[in-house]
Amino acid sequence: MATLAVYLIGTPVVLFFSAILSMAGLGAAFLFVPFFYWLGVPLEVAMPTALLLNFVSLVFASAVYLKSRLVDFRAALPIAIAAVALSPLGTQATQLVDKAVLLWLFSAFLVFAASMMLFHKTKVRPARRGAGVAALGAGMGGVAGFLGGLLGVGGGNFIVPVLNGLGFDPKVAAGTTAFVVVFSSLAGFLGHASLGELDYTFLVVMALASIGGALLGSYLMRYKLSSPQLKRIIGLVLYVVAAKMVWGLVAG
Repeated sequence: MATLAVYLIGTPVVLFFSAILSMAGLGAAFLFVPFFYWLGVPLEVAMPTALLLNFVSLVFASAVYLKSRLVDFRAALPIAIAAVALSPLGTQATQLVDKAVLLWLFSAFLVFAASMMLFHKTKVRPARRGAGVAALGAGMGGVAGFLGGLLGVGGGNFIVPVLNGLGFDPKVAAGTTAFVVVFSSLAGFLGHASLGELDYTFLVVMALASIGGALLGSYLMRYKLSSPQLKRIIGLVLYVVAAKMVWGLVAG
């Protein structure tokens, strides 16, 4: 069971990062898993909780993107179908992988996510279409879904750069990714929930904080708030989180 200190620290952090990352079309599970783990929440509880927070926050963010017509369904559907299909396999794989290996994998993912936040620059050009792109989308969705289920994240950080590389407008890439991650996160959460590793009180409190953050982020996005400085801060924070996780693994 989570302690009072976990609630007092976790609630404002979840609200803040849900607001910031929902504006970019990304869930914050990749940040919440190590954050909850640091607070003493077991990894098997942190992962499904983070996936549920992804789901609830991006439902609200996606509603805004859909209203603004920023979801490309031709790209989203094959990605979402493949991600939902393979996410449960990733979830089941967590039982076969040593916890230390999972933490090493997660550290590598944090470095990747931080690098995308800090260094990825979108090159807008005519987006490619056709059967080849649909096949690529399905493959990308499968990889994102499996790794998302394995690591307890939604996989959005894998999807956004690929869509940008295919020439999608950054806003459309963000909206399409948010739509996909809603389904992949729900599939991953249900897979973890079936394993019985849940703290329902902690789950509900953090979900309410995440919804509040998503509503705040949606409000700010309507006024076209730019957050390049916040992206840099988040990138640096992720590097620090990854470094601390690696240090703990090496020292431990």
